[in-house]
Amino acid sequence: MIRTETIEREGRLIAAVLLDRPEKRNALTPGMLEALCEALEEAPKTHDAVVLGGEGKLFCAGFDLSLCKDDPSGGVMRELLTGLSRACAIMRRTEKPVAIAAHGAAIAGGCALLGGGDVVVSDASAKLGYPVTKIGVSPAVSAPFLSYNVGLGVARELLLLPELITGETAHTRGLVHELVQAREEVRERALSIAAGLAGKPPHAYAATKGLLNRLEGTDDGEAFRLALEASLALTGGEEEQRMLAALDL
Repeated sequence: MIRTETIEREGRLIAAVLLDRPEKRNALTPGMLEALCEALEEAPKTHDAVVLGGEGKLFCAGFDLSLCKDDPSGGVMRELLTGLSRACAIMRRTEKPVAIAAHGAAIAGGCALLGGGDVVVSDASAKLGYPVTKIGVSPAVSAPFLSYNVGLGVARELLLLPELITGETAHTRGLVHELVQAREEVRERALSIAAGLAGKPPHAYAATKGLLNRLEGTDDGEAFRLALEASLALTGGEEEQRMLAALDL
């Protein structure tokens, strides 16, 4: 359910790491996140840049909540949140360029993945957001990545007001860095951007990315740890289980 393709652009080798579960809208499972983390760690060793994308009509609809609904202990949700945090941290710390091609929709955990990218590309009519408080789940795991990208005020609004926004609105708020009109154009544009970034002197790029991580406080993992703990604290609780049980999945 995770596939990596090697694509050459402008003389650079780009690893296209793809969520490949289109029949389930690329809904994330613990196994998928484990495989995603492995792919994100391995790809930069042999490629000049990474593009994270999804197969099918949309990038990612979030966690596979049917698995969580069937697990009242909250164990699956804990695995999902932990894997999501790790995937974002890996992308942030990778010295190579990371672009994310978020076509169609990036919702909940799918939207959280955007926080790990250096550049995010989406389409104008895409749907993005973090509507997880509606089901008793804390989106705090996304807070470090989101707040550094869009600012604390916008991050607060996106995390506490669980409404989806369009790609166009996400672009104006800084959640998306580059916008195209058609979702079919998203991955190609992300590949072009990744190739352009990979053409920059690699040591200078890595040093700059590392400095930005230090300025943000995301270089030592403390921010990630605190955010993950805040989300895990509610997992398996009465409110979450009641809301999940009411879902028509």
